[in-house]
Amino acid sequence: MKVPQAGAVAAVIALALTTSGCGEEDKGTLAIGIKFDQPGVGLREPGGVFSGFDVDVATYVAKELGYKPEQIEFKRVDSSDRELLLQYNEVKFVAASYSISEKRKEKVDFAGPYFTAHQDLLVRADDTTITKAEDLNSKRLCSVTGSTSAENVKSKLAPKASVLELPGYSECVVALQDNLVDAMTTDNSILAGYVAQKGNEGKFKLTGHSLSNENYGIGLKKGDKALQGKINAALKKMVQDGSWEAAVKKNFGPNYKFDPAPAIAAGN
Repeated sequence: MKVPQAGAVAAVIALALTTSGCGEEDKGTLAIGIKFDQPGVGLREPGGVFSGFDVDVATYVAKELGYKPEQIEFKRVDSSDRELLLQYNEVKFVAASYSISEKRKEKVDFAGPYFTAHQDLLVRADDTTITKAEDLNSKRLCSVTGSTSAENVKSKLAPKASVLELPGYSECVVALQDNLVDAMTTDNSILAGYVAQKGNEGKFKLTGHSLSNENYGIGLKKGDKALQGKINAALKKMVQDGSWEAAVKKNFGPNYKFDPAPAIAAGN
């Protein structure tokens, strides 16, 4: 029998290790969908740095799945295209102020929830004319295309309001600043980020309404129960080790009144 040379044996062993999937380095990159224009939640800053609560949650989950920060590829998602990016495998999961709803669960699955926000209104700092949701019936309101906030206003709160739907929240903030609309609506966590953003000091204020409860979930492709279970385990660990609360305080500020971490719901 011919004995293989040492070099050939080493090559075979190296090939076996490479194809076995051992080690974090074999995982490649992980594409995660986040918002790029939400201060405090998901923001792409100058230089390509990402910040925000959803970014911190996504990074923690990725770590628990075996990925290092440099293996993460953050991809921009808008409210109207989150389901599409998941369905066409453009991203592995979405952490983008993604409220869990029965309508959305027809198309995607959710891990979580991992945060509870409340729909509120953002107005100019000197505005005293909007004190309740019904006041919007004679006002111009901005929201984002595909958001649950716009649907909530139209169907329940102020059916006579003039609603301008724009692609992103930053566009709504500009419209509010330029007097093209009288208010914008979305989750208080997102609005609080804009109030506190550098350059916006003294320009805007929250009205302090709790117009709805929004439970943020991590969206993933329909039927991927294994990934759903792993992400739920990571979210539970993040709460238990204190990382969740630390991320909330870091991103929303010491004065932000936040609900306790919601219980993970099995079967989202």
